[in-house]
Amino acid sequence: MVQISDLISRMQSDWPTLACPSNDGTCSESILDEHNYFETAFNLKKKVIQPGGGFYSLDSINEAISDVTRFTPGIECNVDASGNSQLYQICHCVDKSGSNFIECSVFPTSRCGSKIEFPSF
Repeated sequence: MVQISDLISRMQSDWPTLACPSNDGTCSESILDEHNYFETAFNLKKKVIQPGGGFYSLDSINEAISDVTRFTPGIECNVDASGNSQLYQICHCVDKSGSNFIECSVFPTSRCGSKIEFPSF
């Protein structure tokens, strides 16, 4: 925890869910130490995710993200207490350095409604 003590408050407020396709979760361990791994994730998030609290179509979300990353994201939705489909997770793959987006071979499956809420967080 000492290596990332300066990032703890950022992690508590806006850490995205990131996944690694390897079984042990250490796909970039040989390149990024613990601090650089989390800092890189925050920097990637700033490039792509700008929540606004409005409703959008799935196509417009995909288009806005792929305009920045040049790759189509995986989009997962859930349903809020009011029954609205809301953006739950955006999935992208990055290279081992965490610097470049790459094509993903597998995305999670999720059903999203025709209008998706992009809640502020």
